[in-house]
Amino acid sequence: MAYNIQNIPAAQRPASPEEEHLWWYQYYFNSERGRNGLTENRAELTKLLWQQWSPSWEFSRRTFCETCESFDNPDFVETVIHSYRHRFGLVEGDPAFEKIEVLLTATPRINVPTVALLGADDGVSPPRQSKGHEMHFTGFYDARSVEGAGHNLPQENPEVFASAIIEIADRTENQRA
Repeated sequence: MAYNIQNIPAAQRPASPEEEHLWWYQYYFNSERGRNGLTENRAELTKLLWQQWSPSWEFSRRTFCETCESFDNPDFVETVIHSYRHRFGLVEGDPAFEKIEVLLTATPRINVPTVALLGADDGVSPPRQSKGHEMHFTGFYDARSVEGAGHNLPQENPEVFASAIIEIADRTENQRA
């Protein structure tokens, strides 16, 4: 998604059914059944999500297993569950960030050069969800659909990802000069 600032007060407004069904796991994580499912089936559940989020990415067993090590972090489940419950306003956020969250509800415009890479095969945030997002950017903005990529562009197409970073760095440097 090109402009992805979570607006907690607006979280209760429904999206279209076509969009809502993509977020099934978010609703699952808002239940104790979801917390238990993530606790007991971390690898299986995250692998399913990877497959749904990036259906054209044929990640290797090794890649997935290396990532699975992070799921053993003792804070993993609580962090994931809290994140999804917070985005729906069901639990409080960290008080240290309250002022920033209030500022973000105004959906501020972004004034730095931006290349938004949108995985054409993204199973959770397809490019259509970024339609109209250009209004949130005041500087250079280019939304690019990347064929054959889903939700995890840095791993699925590192060349395109790195090229976009270099392009933004060059544009930023040219603005300073």
